[in-house]
Amino acid sequence: MAITNVLATRNAVKLDGFSFFSGKPNHFLAQRLSLTTRRVQTCCCYRETSLKAVTPFMMPDSETKSDTEGIGIVRFLTGKSYLVTGATGFLAKVLIEKLLRASPEIGKIFVLMKSKDQESANKRLYDEIISSDLFKVLKQMHGTSYEAFMKSKLVPVIGDIREDNLGTESEIADKINEEIDVIISCAGRTTFDDRYYSALSVNALGPAYVTGKKEGTILETPLCIGENITSNLNIKTEMKLASEAVKKFHGSEQIKKLKELGIERAQYFGWENVYTFTKALGETIINSKRGKFPVVIIRPSIIESSYKEPFPGWLQGRRMSVPLILGYGKEQISDMWGDYQSFCDIIPVDMVANAAIAAIAKHGFGDVPELKVYNVTSTSHANPLRLGELADFSHQHLCDSPLTETITKDLERMKFHSSLEGFTSSVSNTLAKQEIEMNTGEGKGGESHTTLSIKGKRKLNYFVSLARTYQPYSFFQACFDDTNTRSLIQEMSLEERKVFEFDGRCIDWEHYIVNVHLPGLKRQLFSERSS
Repeated sequence: MAITNVLATRNAVKLDGFSFFSGKPNHFLAQRLSLTTRRVQTCCCYRETSLKAVTPFMMPDSETKSDTEGIGIVRFLTGKSYLVTGATGFLAKVLIEKLLRASPEIGKIFVLMKSKDQESANKRLYDEIISSDLFKVLKQMHGTSYEAFMKSKLVPVIGDIREDNLGTESEIADKINEEIDVIISCAGRTTFDDRYYSALSVNALGPAYVTGKKEGTILETPLCIGENITSNLNIKTEMKLASEAVKKFHGSEQIKKLKELGIERAQYFGWENVYTFTKALGETIINSKRGKFPVVIIRPSIIESSYKEPFPGWLQGRRMSVPLILGYGKEQISDMWGDYQSFCDIIPVDMVANAAIAAIAKHGFGDVPELKVYNVTSTSHANPLRLGELADFSHQHLCDSPLTETITKDLERMKFHSSLEGFTSSVSNTLAKQEIEMNTGEGKGGESHTTLSIKGKRKLNYFVSLARTYQPYSFFQACFDDTNTRSLIQEMSLEERKVFEFDGRCIDWEHYIVNVHLPGLKRQLFSERSS
């Protein structure tokens, strides 16, 4: 799976996740942004700093750059100003942190956020970005001048990605138009069963990409209606269908009907859910509207906690793996509907951010009217993570360090089921046994293990729903081509590879899951409880 957001600079490009554009476009891609500056556009997911330095063993001599300049990433970043959408989200915050840390001499970063007035926008900026623990390395770097530095670089802008001109006032839009060099759009709705109209408004018109393919090789080629997307797909028609549903239904019925419509339309056109479908639509819009501007698309897979930068294990929100690990760690479920050998294509957020920054710099220097795609994933490398390995590593960590003090016995190893029926039956029996043990412990006596209480049935329905949601990924056998991404790494100098590392072949999966990701997840959960 891969995603998208948008970035632009005066020497433009677009990434799926990020995009660059060169020239003076009358409209900012499909984003309803009518700024008329030359810029780089970027659509991407996540990316951050370095892992281990690439050694000759990891990278053949033929791939080693002999020059000291490389792409010139820091040189490109210096003095540039940015507009960032979705700036309080997971990926965008990591990008902002890395930009400020790697290039303290950059210009301003205009942060688009939904707020009722400037005072509340300033408060959101402080509470959700400046005060975030993600920026603690920057705090150490700048000491008592940290807040002054951040406020001199970050400018909150009231707006909404769903509206014309990004919902900004004309004077503000003109000011941004004059000052920015790069636009980074990380905004998006990521719910798999989202309401169709909402998902279309943000994801399709705020470009993005997710693969709908579960097998074979996923190439670094753009999506185009009539080529690799069926020609009978018409975005205006889909918007009309969604709009009519909004007018026809109301209240809870409207939410239900819009979710059903999203699933129906996504599956009709060959996608598993409304999220992946509307993200793919976003990329086709970028492709059709880019004209002669150079476009770069970055497609990350499932983005998880940071591998190394600004420190290991930083996480925000409940990412893709969290519900499964929580249920397993709390001994609520030890079953999975999936294939032990399937690919678990996850990528640390800091690596996605680094890849995006490298691509921004490379294509920002040029002015070639091409569309370039970069898959930033892990299945394309020699050491892909398997779903069974994720389960085994989680078992290893959670046995040594349980999620809660009440977990005293050893966890069972995860059981994999090839059918939904087998999964459902096993989970139902487990929940029934848990209820018997609980009732017996309270002196109420046991009851048939085939009978679940109302609460038990709700749990069962939740886990079955979760299994259905994850099914496209728990049986995932596709592999991402990364020819362009490898070439990008080869163009970087050795120093750039150290500072902006995103070579997935460097990931030690056992170390990452056991010592980085799961401890980071626990810190996130503890922080949520404290809040």
